Formats: sequence, C-alpha cells, structure tokens
Amino acid sequence: MGDQVKTAAEAVEADALPRVHEVHSDPTMPNAGNKAVPKGVAKTPVGKKSQAQWAYERLIIYLQNFEEQLDNEQEAAMGFTGGDDGVLRIEGMGYNDPDILTFY
Repeated sequence: MGDQVKTAAEAVEADALPRVHEVHSDPTMPNAGNKAVPKGVAKTPVGKKSQAQWAYERLIIYLQNFEEQLDNEQEAAMGFTGGDDGVLRIEGMGYNDPDILTFY
C-alpha cells in the first residue's frame, strides 16, 4: 500500500504546478527545464501569469540555454522551408496578454 492520500488543496496545487518533459537525441545536452529560473521570472507566481507571459519567459530561458551551447562563431537563426524567404533574425521579443507572443 504505497498510495499516498492527498488533500483537495494538495491536488489543486499539484495541478497548478508547471510540468516539463524534454527529450534530446543526445542525452548529454543540457535541458533548459533543469536550470534555475531567474529571480525576475520567479517574482510572479505561476498561477498569476497569463499564457503569453508564461510562454515568453520560458522561450527566453530555452533560447538562452541554446545560445550557451554555441561558440563565438555560431549564431542562432530560424530557417523556413517551401520558399526563398531566407532567415528570420529576431532582434526583440514581447507578449500581449492573454496569449500572443511578438517577435521583432
């Protein structure tokens, strides 16, 4: 009998906590989900953030994690398939509540 009984409050709290699941083809690569959240991001409790703010903050953490793995000769970029649209260079980001991320 290893089942642990939880109160309704504990169940609601557990449901509100963020969940992270990451899989990489190279298991030695660092996961952004394992990194400490910056103090500025942690100021606002998860349940008080809009979907846009939550996505904005997580995306910044993931981009920082990716860029830390690059050397000085490399740069992060996005390419598009199906045309000659070239490369998207993101020079800024923001969000618009409740659910829109913006890229400049």
